[in-house]
Amino acid sequence: MDLLNLIGDYLVPFLVILTILVFIHELGHYLAARRCGVKIDAFSIGFGPELFGWYDKHGTRWKVSALPLGGYVKMFGDADVTSRPASTKETEEETGNWAGGVERPLTDEERAGSFHHKTLGQRTFIVAAGPLANFLFAAVLLAGFFAFVGQPTTPPEIGQVLEGSPAESADLRPGDRIIAVNGAAIERFEQIQRQVQLNLDQPLQLLVLRDGQEIELSVRPEIVDQEDNFGNIHRMARLGIAASGTEYVRYGPGEALWRAGEETVSLTTATLKALGQIVTGVRSTDELGGPVRIAEMSGHMAMAGLVSVVWFMAVLSVNLGLINLFPVPMLDGGHLLFYAVEAVRGRPLGERAQEIGFRIGLALVLTLFVFVTWNDLVRLEFFSILHG
Repeated sequence: MDLLNLIGDYLVPFLVILTILVFIHELGHYLAARRCGVKIDAFSIGFGPELFGWYDKHGTRWKVSALPLGGYVKMFGDADVTSRPASTKETEEETGNWAGGVERPLTDEERAGSFHHKTLGQRTFIVAAGPLANFLFAAVLLAGFFAFVGQPTTPPEIGQVLEGSPAESADLRPGDRIIAVNGAAIERFEQIQRQVQLNLDQPLQLLVLRDGQEIELSVRPEIVDQEDNFGNIHRMARLGIAASGTEYVRYGPGEALWRAGEETVSLTTATLKALGQIVTGVRSTDELGGPVRIAEMSGHMAMAGLVSVVWFMAVLSVNLGLINLFPVPMLDGGHLLFYAVEAVRGRPLGERAQEIGFRIGLALVLTLFVFVTWNDLVRLEFFSILHG
């Protein structure tokens, strides 16, 4: 594959998808801040040197920066893009009003437009609005998908049982309809697949409808290494059953939005459980991917068509919102953690404590970035190719 094809097939779809999701996330912060009367200094897609930009009538600098792996909204009173509170000196240096000497207190007008002089509830709302925007965006995307294309729906009826599989050993048969797994009601075959993958090799208690009679069966999935369509190897749980068929069911706007909300919650829950399994060692850390893997998947989804891109964007938006809620300083969740401490103490953490927290958060984020990128490069055999 030559360089031009690589850029066109993978890099461009990756940047388009990531830019949209980052814009939605930062737009959530921006709209919430404007709602609370905060002055916005800059709205940036990307980090680093500015490539191009413009000022709006409110004095906000909208810009695109050189490193397109994120973005930020810089509010009045922030020392930097991590929303660390600035001193009066730093604020005036930023605006060009600093002339040296003793720092002066903020004016009433400046205090009114400063993020850090808003109430605890307002600051919490502004910070939480970014991840919330990602969850809402995912729900809207899925609602449109379910309304215009349809929700992929497969009846929870077994169409085939593989010979020698755990399902055959448990006496599951073609025509059986699985109506509950571990006590959870089942409406679609996809729900069975999700339960199997989230429990891996743990025994599953099935409630099966056979010839009008309900029977209870227990089955333990087997673990296999499976290669997906993108060449990635995953540790998968398998029962050895196949569905009887798949159909797309379209819904009206109201029901589509409701089902999209359910799917968003389900994706969030599944992601959290999978991350918990990685932490406890049930799943391998090899399943974690970074920008390289996202770029690879973006390219494959773009080649598969618009429907695949929309679904991928919804899943990625949920992941982006969820990651930003982790209680790590620098991320939105870290700020929310500081605010929770402030609510309990009745006053904010000291400047020194926040500074240490941000440094720890930066170290954690960079470490994770290096780790997942290393994972991606090893999976793509980059170092073997480089050595060769």
